[in-house]
Amino acid sequence: MLKMRLQRIGRKNEPHFRVVVTDQKNGVQSGKFIDIVGSYNPKAGTIELKKELIAEWIGKGVQLSDTVHNFLVHHDVIKGKKISSLPKKTSVKKAKK
Repeated sequence: MLKMRLQRIGRKNEPHFRVVVTDQKNGVQSGKFIDIVGSYNPKAGTIELKKELIAEWIGKGVQLSDTVHNFLVHHDVIKGKKISSLPKKTSVKKAKK
């Protein structure tokens, strides 16, 4: 299955990210991707997205990571609500004596 997600590039303490389309089985740092559809610089706060290309890949059935989904909702590429990308809390089970 294909997935659209962030791939970190850049040096230590200077993060830059690419928005890439890749196979879900490939590791994030593997460098194997099918297409680059955008970039994100968190220090400058800039996000560059190729909207037509993203719409084409979504039409082909690419799944989005939570963070990429939130970027696309914020920049009106897709419609919907933002998704919480934080892990869900689990209740602490008390040990039976």
